[in-house]
Amino acid sequence: MPIYEYHCLGCKCEFQKLILKKEEENELSCPKCGGRETKRLISRVAYHLSEGDRLASFDPGARQADSFYSDSRNIGLAAQKRAKEMGVDLGKGFSEKLERLRTDPGSVFNDND
Repeated sequence: MPIYEYHCLGCKCEFQKLILKKEEENELSCPKCGGRETKRLISRVAYHLSEGDRLASFDPGARQADSFYSDSRNIGLAAQKRAKEMGVDLGKGFSEKLERLRTDPGSVFNDND
């Protein structure tokens, strides 16, 4: 369900509106002044990278920003990349442990496996 952003040409107010049907956009009015002259804005978008895309674009030799290390999805990325380059299958057990570490990084201290 798209939430669009609009700009009122009358009072310059910016607002958001959930539009379920195209016809609803024709009946749109500004919540501040009630004006019907609005313009849809181009909003920011987010692009989700798949695990495969992240792995393909990862360069283990490149310097990483601090944000890289605070993102738990990057745990084990270097090992996965190296194994893929060498043609080694790390197995289901590695994938399961990696997923546990990514969802709860502190679990490594509680795990006896």
